[in-house]
Amino acid sequence: MARLTISNPEKRGALDRPILDALAGTLPQLTARCVVLTGEGTVFSAGYDVGDLGDGTVAERAGALVANPFETALQALDEHPWPVVAALNGHTIGGGLELALACDLRVAAEPATFGMPPGRLGLVYSHTGLRRFVDAIGGPRTRELFLTATRIDSATALAWGLVNRVAGTDQLSQAAIALATEIAARAPLAQRGNKRVIGALLDGRATVTDAIERELLALRVDSLSSDDFREGLRAFAEKRPPQWTGR
Repeated sequence: MARLTISNPEKRGALDRPILDALAGTLPQLTARCVVLTGEGTVFSAGYDVGDLGDGTVAERAGALVANPFETALQALDEHPWPVVAALNGHTIGGGLELALACDLRVAAEPATFGMPPGRLGLVYSHTGLRRFVDAIGGPRTRELFLTATRIDSATALAWGLVNRVAGTDQLSQAAIALATEIAARAPLAQRGNKRVIGALLDGRATVTDAIERELLALRVDSLSSDDFREGLRAFAEKRPPQWTGR
């Protein structure tokens, strides 16, 4: 078993480029038959490091973070041949929650909360990211999570299927290690093969036409260039309610 820890305590585990690059670069080198991915302190990850996006060229800078290193890190999780267990030690928000969904199984600490804030930021989320949520919790729960932009607790996350198990804070590490040990003890060919088959089946079920994909990508690009997204980032940084204009 191998263990990776997201360490960015000054920014509540925010996913910046060095962390994402390190995750993408480290996973292919691991030979352990199960990996545990966790956070530091009381937060798993607060999501993208939007605090450094600033203004002006926000669309380009946001795209550079999300489209490249984040997608590369998610792809590394998807392509890792061995199962990955996310040990969600605390709040798991935004891109941090999508990162957790890219893992094969999730164990959450009881005090953890979960949320998707694009509606608070004026952002259209990527269709590939939304696909992960639909696959995990279905359309109605995905709508509730994204359209209300409110947080849910670990008991609700368990009931929805967003996490597989819940443990007390003091027991989380032990519970994740026990699960990883159980997984690593199973037949290697079966574990690698079944992970690949499940992934292929989910990918095949969720294909979209080229025209629809272009439309969905355009929605996201337009949102990154919008006044509302800039206002959402400013309001987030200034800890105030945003003033939406619909532009």
